[in-house]
Amino acid sequence: MSIAVSEIFGPTIQGEGALIGVPTVFVRTGGCDFRCSWCDTLYAVEPRFKADWTPMSADAIMAEVHRLSGGRPLLVTLSGGNPALQPLTKLLELGHAEGYTFAMETQGSKVQDWFALLDHLTLSPKPPSSAMAFNRSRFEACLAAAGSRTQVSLKLVIADEADYQWARALAADYPQLPLTLQPCNPSPATPEQPELETDTASLNARLRWLVDKVTADRWFNARVLPQLHVLIWNNERGV
Repeated sequence: MSIAVSEIFGPTIQGEGALIGVPTVFVRTGGCDFRCSWCDTLYAVEPRFKADWTPMSADAIMAEVHRLSGGRPLLVTLSGGNPALQPLTKLLELGHAEGYTFAMETQGSKVQDWFALLDHLTLSPKPPSSAMAFNRSRFEACLAAAGSRTQVSLKLVIADEADYQWARALAADYPQLPLTLQPCNPSPATPEQPELETDTASLNARLRWLVDKVTADRWFNARVLPQLHVLIWNNERGV
């Protein structure tokens, strides 16, 4: 079965979430069941870009990962779009056989049996500012599918006060999950504006606001992190 691939790149570092700073190769799949209002990877989401996605076998993907990593096993990050839409069982099995580990981020809207083969699963349900609805039953099905071997964490993007209050309520329901909060990029690049400069002043102001909120509320089990790749490389694609 082929996998729709938008891009494969690296080695670089993971820019967000529980594995921030860890060296990785990215496999970005094409296709998504969400249309978030502030999406920063529309080229891997919208069907109008489907012609740019390459159908690849698991063997071909691992061959490219192997080439990029110089044959040295490292973390492979499965991203998107929503990588949970893809048939990734064989890719995970091939990579593990060569000593690679796998991390994936998804919004928790589509469950797959192969979640149990992941080393790390980041569930990132979308807050009210995304204009996407949260489906708790699907989220919990994803948690169950991951099983006991996969390390699961929760990452929530915060754009405003409504998002913050939603995140507090949601995180309280899943205290067993390590939690990362991330300020939303106020100026993500788009296919129409691929060279758009990040408004770093606004991004840092939002980060400071989020830190102040968390500390004032004594929400001490939350980790607050920026999108490290945005701070380093702006809105560049493929980093």
